[in-house]
Amino acid sequence: MNKKIDKPSWTGAAAMAGAAIGSAALAAALLYTSRRKERAESARKPKLDPIDTD
Repeated sequence: MNKKIDKPSWTGAAAMAGAAIGSAALAAALLYTSRRKERAESARKPKLDPIDTD
C-alpha cells in the first residue's frame, strides 16, 4: 500500500513574491527616472531674478 503524502507547495508563493518584488523594483526605477528628468529640465531653465534698483 502506498500512501501519498501531500506536502505544501512553496513554488506558488515564491512566484508571487518574485512578481511582487519585480513590480516594486520596476515602479521604483520609473519614479527615479522621472524625478531625474524633472531635475535635469529645471536645471536647464535659467532662473530670472528681478533686478533690485533703488
